Amino acid sequence: MRFGLFLPQGWRLDLVDVPPARHWPVISDLATRADAGPWESVWVYDHMHTSPLTTTEATHEAWSLMSALGAVTSRVRLGQMCTCLGYRNPALLAKMASTIDHISGGRVEMGIGAGWYEHEWRAYGYGFPPAGDRLAMLDEGVRIMLEAWADGIVSLKGEHYDVDGAIAQPRPLQEGGIPLWIAGGGERKTLRIAARHADYTNFDGSPEGFAHKSEVLAGHCADVGRDPSEITRTANYNVAIGENQKEVADRLAFLRDRMARHVGADEADRQLGAYRGLPAVGTPEQIVEKLTELEGLGMGYGIFYFPEIATDTSGLDLFEREVIPALAGA
Repeated sequence: MRFGLFLPQGWRLDLVDVPPARHWPVISDLATRADAGPWESVWVYDHMHTSPLTTTEATHEAWSLMSALGAVTSRVRLGQMCTCLGYRNPALLAKMASTIDHISGGRVEMGIGAGWYEHEWRAYGYGFPPAGDRLAMLDEGVRIMLEAWADGIVSLKGEHYDVDGAIAQPRPLQEGGIPLWIAGGGERKTLRIAARHADYTNFDGSPEGFAHKSEVLAGHCADVGRDPSEITRTANYNVAIGENQKEVADRLAFLRDRMARHVGADEADRQLGAYRGLPAVGTPEQIVEKLTELEGLGMGYGIFYFPEIATDTSGLDLFEREVIPALAGA
């Protein structure tokens, strides 16, 4: 199994206990730690406003971070989970990604999706197109990026984008272009776009959900004439780890209390539903057992989020020490 690490950037209120002037040092220190450690990749979210509720707490912009991370690391892959296609013209996005591929020495992963955070869309003046339009934008945008990376120049007159001889030099350092992650589990359209174009997918990480989405993806691959084994299936996991059940409960209580300070007790309680009983919550032995089951279903790459690591890396230490070695060679 392969392992990626989400860095704190504020979107999930994970920097609220860090003074703003310390945000970048904390992010960069964790990135360089991952660079020297067992992680294959580091990841950021592409959001401008906090979640689960919009607050005025800081959220650092994803592609600015990508560029900086490319300069301060030397080994780990760099990804976003995932870029909202509607926030940037896709020809410009292709050029941005290629530039950062050069800065990083060829380490960019392109996560891309249709976007969903309506408050953010409207606040930044993008409107909020219907889901069908956002998915059509995704399909056109992916085609633009792939052509830009392949040819260094791109033209497409589509329903949503019209680019005419956009020069996309320099092309990426990576032979064949930048790996494309299409995130989302929409069964009629998103997974069909993934079947056509993706190197990686990212969808539901529960055993039942992962198995079902994998089956749907395989059906689309059959329809478009693609071998599904060409696509690496991945999932994201919230982590609450402890040496024993009390430590696990303490981590969840910390998260609940921090969230409650900013979004209220009811919303904080709802957020814990994204942790309790899920695969990366428990002791190292329990997490290894659950991830081994998922690996048997074809989940080859997990991206892991530790909500407390901006101020406390003890859970990260434990995961690196006992979970990754048990699965990395499998």
